[in-house]
Parts: sequence; structure tokens; C-alpha cells
Amino acid sequence: MRRFDPTPLYRATIGFDRMADMLDRVMSADLQAPSYPPYNIEKTDENAYRISIAVAGFAADDLSVEVKENALVVAGRSHDDESERTFLHRGIATRAFERRFHLADHVRVMGARHADGMLHIELARELPEALKPRQISITAETPSRQMVEGRTEDRAA
Repeated sequence: MRRFDPTPLYRATIGFDRMADMLDRVMSADLQAPSYPPYNIEKTDENAYRISIAVAGFAADDLSVEVKENALVVAGRSHDDESERTFLHRGIATRAFERRFHLADHVRVMGARHADGMLHIELARELPEALKPRQISITAETPSRQMVEGRTEDRAA
């Protein structure tokens, strides 16, 4: 198992403890992470993202999407009564699942929609005004002019 030591980062950065902890958590995560249900993460705009999860066999009422402590938790529980059904082949899995996505600071869940066996979750990064880039004006200091024995002389103030 690989281990990442973030100690050198602490010498040159301030306030990135959460990122170092996240890197450590990702590096120590089990490599056999669950692959069900499959999903896509796409960037739809400069500050907008979409998570699309394949949820074939689940109705909208069987799914839950919630945000807990900077984590998006998507869960599915099938409520179909399958006691009366006999399958000759069952290739569509409708087993219960829970999928977690860690959200960065200032990322908000804008909404979710269920269509054609896909659950689409829209996300947006909303930076507060204090974190947005701003232009700082530079004032130039002009040298003062003084009269010395009948002639003008430039002097720095």
C-alpha cells in the first residue's frame, strides 16, 4: 500500500490541512471501491458540474439525495414486491446502494432530476465575494519639486 507524506506541504502552505487530510484519505482508501451503480461526473460550465448515476429499475421515490457535512449522499432502496415475479434471467440489478461524493467548499447542490433510468444531480460552485479575484489599484508616488537657489530640483518625498 502506498503512503503519501504531506509534511513537506505544511512548510509552504497555511490552511490546507483539509486538503492534506483528503489526500491521505484517498490514498489509504480501499482500491476495491464499489462500482455499483455506475456514474459520470462532468463539468458543464466553468462553475457548474453534473453527476449522472445509472439507476435503472429505481423509481424517483426509491432514491434519496442529501448533503451531509460537505458530502453528497445518494442512496437507493428498491420497494418493488418481487414475490410474484419469476425471472428467467436477471441482468438489471436493483439492489440497495449508497454512494458518497465529497464536495469542495462553496459547492452547492442545485437540484436533481430522474429521467430515462438516470439520476442527474446539478452542482454549482458559488464563490463568496471575498474569495473572488479583485483588482487592487496601485498609487504612484510622484516626486515633489522644490526650489533651491533659483532652480527647480526633483526630490523623492
